[in-house]
Amino acid sequence: MEQAYFEDLTFEHQDFTEQAFALGEYEHCKFLNCNFANVDLSKYIFDHCQFDTCNLSTAKLHQTAFREAEFNDCKMLGLHFDNCNPFLLTLSFHHCILNLSSFYQLKLKHTVFKNCTLQEVDFSEADLSQAVFHECDLMNAIFDQSILEKADFRTAYNYIIHPENNRIRKAKFSQSGIAGLLQHYDIEIG
Repeated sequence: MEQAYFEDLTFEHQDFTEQAFALGEYEHCKFLNCNFANVDLSKYIFDHCQFDTCNLSTAKLHQTAFREAEFNDCKMLGLHFDNCNPFLLTLSFHHCILNLSSFYQLKLKHTVFKNCTLQEVDFSEADLSQAVFHECDLMNAIFDQSILEKADFRTAYNYIIHPENNRIRKAKFSQSGIAGLLQHYDIEIG
C-alpha cells in the first residue's frame, strides 16, 4: 500500500483520537495543539516536523521515523522511542513531559533536552554522547551501560548515574550534582 505524502502543512487543534490521521510521510509539517494520545503512529514518517503543545502520550511508535523532529511543550508520557525506526533518528525536546518513556539502546548523539521532565525514563544502553540536559528533572531515570561521553548535565537535577556502569568520560556535571554520581556508594557528603 502506497503511503500518502504531505508537505509544508499545519495541523491545528486536531484530535486524532476521534478522527483518522492519514498514514504517510509528513515533511516540514507543523502540529499545533493536536492530540495523538494512544494513536497508532506505526510506520509514519515525520521529516523536519515540529510538534507544539501536543499530547502524544502512549502513542504507538513501531517503526515510526522521526527525522529532525522537534517537540515543544508536549505531553509525551510512556512513549517507546526504542520502537522507532532508528535510521536518521534525530529528536529535540523543549519544555516536554517525557515521564516513563524509553530510549533503550538508541543512538541519540547531540540530542537536546531543555527544561524537560524525564522522571523514570529508561536511557539504558543509549548513546547520549554530547547530549544536553538543560534544566531537566531526571528523578529515577535509568542510566545503565549508557554512553554519556561529553554529555552536559550541569543544570540537570535529581539524577543518579553510576560511573562504573556508564561511560562518562568528559561529561559535564555541576558541583551540586556530584552527589548523583556518588549516591550508590552510601557515603555522606556534607
